[in-house]
Amino acid sequence: MLLISSELEEVLSLSDRVLVIYEGKITAEFSRDQANEREIGFCMGGGKKS
Repeated sequence: MLLISSELEEVLSLSDRVLVIYEGKITAEFSRDQANEREIGFCMGGGKKS
């Protein structure tokens, strides 16, 4: 299932895996245990996953 939302809290509560799309490309992937709002938000703005 594909879930699209601007509410990161909602995404984290419903997802097993999170992929970030920036400028039409997947730029980061997070599993549920490594995902956090700060890191995902950073990647949403074009930052690179550390």
